[in-house]
Amino acid sequence: MKNAGRVLPAFAVLLLLGLAAVGGYFWLQREFQAPGPATTLTRVEVVPGATVRGVLSRLEGTGALRSWRAVVWYLRLRGAHPRMQAGVYEIPPHASPEQIIALFEEGKVVLDEITVIEGATFAEFLEALDQHPHVTHTLKGRSPAQIMSALGHPGEKAEGEFFPDTYRFAANTTDVAILGLAYEGMQRTLAAAWAARAADLPFDTPYQGLILASMVEKEAALKSERAMIAGVFVNRLRKGMRLQSDPTVIYGLGDKYDGSIHSRDLTADTSYNTYTREGLPPTPIALPGRESVIAAMHPAATDALYFVASGLGDGAHHFSSTLEEHNAAVQTYLARLRHPPHPTPAAASHGAAQP
Repeated sequence: MKNAGRVLPAFAVLLLLGLAAVGGYFWLQREFQAPGPATTLTRVEVVPGATVRGVLSRLEGTGALRSWRAVVWYLRLRGAHPRMQAGVYEIPPHASPEQIIALFEEGKVVLDEITVIEGATFAEFLEALDQHPHVTHTLKGRSPAQIMSALGHPGEKAEGEFFPDTYRFAANTTDVAILGLAYEGMQRTLAAAWAARAADLPFDTPYQGLILASMVEKEAALKSERAMIAGVFVNRLRKGMRLQSDPTVIYGLGDKYDGSIHSRDLTADTSYNTYTREGLPPTPIALPGRESVIAAMHPAATDALYFVASGLGDGAHHFSSTLEEHNAAVQTYLARLRHPPHPTPAAASHGAAQP
């Protein structure tokens, strides 16, 4: 009976401990599922190799968690080992620890973005990448040829080969990865347009179509005129006329371009001067968008051989089939520059301005 008397208190103690353990578990579970204390959105970066404990401790410091220790204990009791996928996360106000852990496990990172506008050059694309704070930079200081080799395309010229678009990516994505997406995007766009091209185009390869598309991109301020501008260039190619496009001259000038194109620039021979040389320039002069690529492969059926800015400030051009008509349009444009109908007239575009 004496032993029985000792067993009962021991059993009671074990029972109390068991009840306390169960109660503690359910308290931890409740804390794990309860809304968090944060009243505003919280950003946190999970670096590669970060631990659950370290990240949760930082979140407690920002006020997004009540107790990182309680969360860690609950995860241990459940035998859970959450995957902490690297990236930047946004924690919503009042997010529970359960919701926060789910964000990390699912890798729902905040995506950064970079926008490459249609008509930008490859150099401008690189500059945007170099300046982006959340891109991992591996290509700084490399030449375009070295960059193309790093992308797995040695020997290819870089200009024109990357699709202008808005690219969304997780923090710390490499510049190589983003350029790879842009390169693949342009190749798909070009291949689709080439496969559906019009018959009897005066060029033989998709690359030549890309060159023409880049010229259309730089000449056309209005989407509605892209096919017409392509039609003018195609007509001139068929007749053996020089293309005489100012944007090609500007591209050939490089750093020597001072913001204005001068008569001396039109006569100074470079491989990109379409006033002094026949045919297409040797490479694209920009990154053309999809509409310009399609326009180059499907030029408008027109007898126009010339175009010049209207001078009305709306980006439109006047298209002419004879030199006489074109010269008159040029005079009209110059008159409108002297007496502009709008406070800021559109810049001139003298594409195909001479016979």
